[in-house]
Amino acid sequence: MQLATQLALFLDNLPGALGRVCEALAEAGVNIHAFSTNDAVDHMVIRMVVSDSRKAIEVFEARNALVVESEVLMVSGDNRPGSLAEIARRLGDAKINIDYAYCATSPGARNGLLILKASNCKKAMKVLNQKAAPSDEPKAKGKGKAKRQSAEG
Repeated sequence: MQLATQLALFLDNLPGALGRVCEALAEAGVNIHAFSTNDAVDHMVIRMVVSDSRKAIEVFEARNALVVESEVLMVSGDNRPGSLAEIARRLGDAKINIDYAYCATSPGARNGLLILKASNCKKAMKVLNQKAAPSDEPKAKGKGKAKRQSAEG
């Protein structure tokens, strides 16, 4: 787990815009570790964590693109049911809000990468680095059937 710089890039929502961004970063030798896009009618926001945020900012500013830096956590963790629930619960218990997060993993992968924007990233990192208490351990599966409940309640 580590603190990282996330870049939020604001672009026109047009065909080819993301491709041009990725090509410009590749030409500068900057690798994209994680990214997420959010769209609106006329623009999109690309959030990304890259191998060299200073160089990426230079690339974007040379193209007159608006870019904003923020601190996020990069959390590498087990790809198993409940791992994200454990992170969210531990942060919630510490009164740390998760502003947003994004992640992906291949279904067969043992580990995944979570990018997490918390209300206090340094405190979140401290909480998540603490050894799990016995009550934090995953619960053993019960013998009875669990009642299935929809998202609405």
